[in-house]
Amino acid sequence: MSLRHDVAGDGPTLVLVHGVVHRRQAWDPVLDLLTPYRRVVTVDLPGHGESDDVDVFGAERLAAFIESLSDFVTEVGGPDEPVHIAGNSLGGFLAMALAARGDVASATALSPAGFWKTPAAQARGLAKFRALRAAAGAMGDQAPKAFRSKLVRYPSLAPFFAHPSRISYENAVIDVGSLLTNTTLAGGVDAPFELPPVTSPLVPVTVAWGTRDLILPHRDRHNVATHFPHARIISVPGVGHVPMSDNPELIASILLAGSEPAASPR
Repeated sequence: MSLRHDVAGDGPTLVLVHGVVHRRQAWDPVLDLLTPYRRVVTVDLPGHGESDDVDVFGAERLAAFIESLSDFVTEVGGPDEPVHIAGNSLGGFLAMALAARGDVASATALSPAGFWKTPAAQARGLAKFRALRAAAGAMGDQAPKAFRSKLVRYPSLAPFFAHPSRISYENAVIDVGSLLTNTTLAGGVDAPFELPPVTSPLVPVTVAWGTRDLILPHRDRHNVATHFPHARIISVPGVGHVPMSDNPELIASILLAGSEPAASPR
C-alpha cells in the first residue's frame, strides 16, 4: 500500500502519524519548528486524508495499520537509515507498536490510545467519539454553515483541543466531515489494542500526555509502564488531546528531544 505523505526539512528522519479522524496536516502547527533539525515525513493513515483504505475491520484493521506503517517507515528511511517516529492518539499507539517490534530508532507518543485498564474504559472513550459523531450528524448539511459561528465551532472542538480558537474554520469543517465518514471510527477502534512484545535491545520511548486531555484521561499515562517500563513519561500542562496547536513550541521540543539520534540503540 502506498500512503500519501509529505517530506520537508533536513536531518534525521522523523515520521509523524496523526490520530483517528485526522490527517497529516494535523502536524502543520509544529512543522516549521521541526524542519530545521529533522527530515520530517507527515503521513495519512489508511482511510484518512488522501490514503486509500484497507478492507478489514476490528483487530485485523489495527494489525493492517501496523504492517502498512512498518513498510512505509522502511521505504522512507532506506535500508541503512534509522527512522524515528512520533504519533498522536491512534498514531501514538502505532508508533509504540513499531517501537516494540524494533522497527524504528525511537518513538514519541502524544496521548497514545490503547492504555486504558479495562474494556469498559475503552468503551467510555469510544462513547465520546460516538456522541460527537451523533452531534455532528444532527447538523447534517448545515454543519459548515453552523461552524462559521464561534459559539458552535469552539465547543465542538473543545474535547480535542485546549485552545479551539487556534483551529481555522477550514480545518474544523474538514475534521467534522471526517468525524462523520471515518471508517476506522466506525469499525476498528473498538477492537482490543494489542501491542507486540517488546524486543531487545529496547527502543527509546517517550510518552507525553496533556493534563487537559478530555478524550483519553491524563491518568492513563500510569498504564504505559506495564508494557514499556523503560519509557520516559511526561505530563504536559495546558494542552489537550491533540496538542500540536495548543502549544507548538513545547510539543516541538518534546518531539525533537524524543528523536535525538544519540538516543538510537542502533
